[in-house]
Amino acid sequence: MTAHVTAPAAALATRLPSWATLLRAPNPGPMTLDGTNTWVLRAGNGAPAVVVDPGPDDPDHLAAIAGHAPVGAILITHGHPDHVEGAGRLSGLLGGVDVLAVDPAHRIGAGALEPGADLSRFGLRIEVLAVPGHTRDSVCFLVDAGGERAVFTGDTILGRGTTIVAWPDGDLGDYLASLELLTAYDDVPALPGHGPALADCAAAARFYLAHRRARLDQVRQAVAAGATTPAEVVAAVYADVDRSLWAAAEWSVRAQLAYLDRGAGESGPGSGGLDPP
Repeated sequence: MTAHVTAPAAALATRLPSWATLLRAPNPGPMTLDGTNTWVLRAGNGAPAVVVDPGPDDPDHLAAIAGHAPVGAILITHGHPDHVEGAGRLSGLLGGVDVLAVDPAHRIGAGALEPGADLSRFGLRIEVLAVPGHTRDSVCFLVDAGGERAVFTGDTILGRGTTIVAWPDGDLGDYLASLELLTAYDDVPALPGHGPALADCAAAARFYLAHRRARLDQVRQAVAAGATTPAEVVAAVYADVDRSLWAAAEWSVRAQLAYLDRGAGESGPGSGGLDPP
C-alpha cells in the first residue's frame, strides 16, 4: 500500500550555490509547507540580481526582497498566487523591473517567458525548462554560474513530500513527461518553491515517478472495486491523508481519472501522490 509521503524525495542539499540566497515568505500552511521560497540569484558583488518567485503580497517579505537591489529581472515558475501575487508590488518597489512569466496575465514590461529560451544575463546562465503538469504554465530554471548549477523547480518538485496535479489546469500526462525530463539532471541540486533544497534533482524526479505509478495503480483498483466519483476514489486511495487535504487530493484524482479515461495509464508511468503544496 502506497502511503502518504511527507519526507524529502531525495537527500537534502548540504549547501546552496554561492550565488543563491533564500528568502522564505511568512505564509506557512498545509499547502505551502514552511512558506513560499523566494530565491535571489546574484553572480557577483554589484551585479544585478534575478528574483525567482516573489511570493505573496506581503509588505515585509517584498521589502526584504527589495533590500537585495539592484534587481534586473523577476522570474515566475507558475501562476499560483503564493508564487506570483507579490510580483506587481515588487516590480514597483524596484522601479518597474520586468516580470517574466509564461502566462501573459502575470507579465510586466518585456515579460515574455518562452520555454526553451536562454535568459542568460548578469553573469548567470539561465535556461527555461518547460515542465507543464502541476499547472499548464509551469517552468523550471536551470541556472549555472561560477561552475555551480541548480534547477529551480517551483512546485514541480518540492523539498518535502509530493505535489498535486492541479486539475483541470494541470495534466497528469504532461506532468509525467516533465518528471522524465528532470531525470536528466543527476547530481544537480533542486531548489524548490516550498521546503528545503534537495541534493539531486534527478533522484527526486525518479522518486516522484515511482510514487505516481503506485498511486495510479491504487486509483485503478479503487475504480475496479466500485468507486464511481472522484470523492469516493479519494476516500479509498488517500485514507491516510489528513481530511483537510482531501479537497486538494481530489484535484490529483480528477487528473488521474482523466489520464486513465484517455487510455494513457495501462502500462506507462502513473500516479499522483499528495503532499502539500
